[in-house]
Amino acid sequence: MANGNRHLAFICSKGSLDMAYPALIMGWAALGNGVDVTIFFTFWGLDLINKHRVDHLELAPVANPSMKMSLMGLKTGNLGIPQAVGVLPGMTAFATSLMKKKIEELGVPPVREFIQMLADAGANLYACKMTVDMMDLKEEDFLEGVKGIVTASEFIDLTENAEIIFI
Repeated sequence: MANGNRHLAFICSKGSLDMAYPALIMGWAALGNGVDVTIFFTFWGLDLINKHRVDHLELAPVANPSMKMSLMGLKTGNLGIPQAVGVLPGMTAFATSLMKKKIEELGVPPVREFIQMLADAGANLYACKMTVDMMDLKEEDFLEGVKGIVTASEFIDLTENAEIIFI
């Protein structure tokens, strides 16, 4: 933790498109406010920093009852996507396309670019060693800007006195 600043640490455990943005946006806002930021990517969250997966994140409507069609740009009031419709072939691609379009319209960068912005601004990005080993990944599988692969214990040491947010 540099200069005794406030420190936020995010644990990213999910690799879907909708779960990528909370830590990225909050981390960016924190950096802008002079807060030190560390992000630890574990389990499916590794997809956010895996250079082979980051551009292929999806948004699955199945088991996502809070996903409202109106939030995705369709004028249907507050209707959610019925679970039966979500299992139809092509619905994940459709929902993903709608969300990517909405993100682009808002001027929010794609995940790959956002990760690079965070790294360039001084965020500390780490991959979880146990998960990396479990998924047979190597350091070269990760985006530039990822500082390394650390154990959970090392992450705890790196984030001493930080506020930890699990996503």
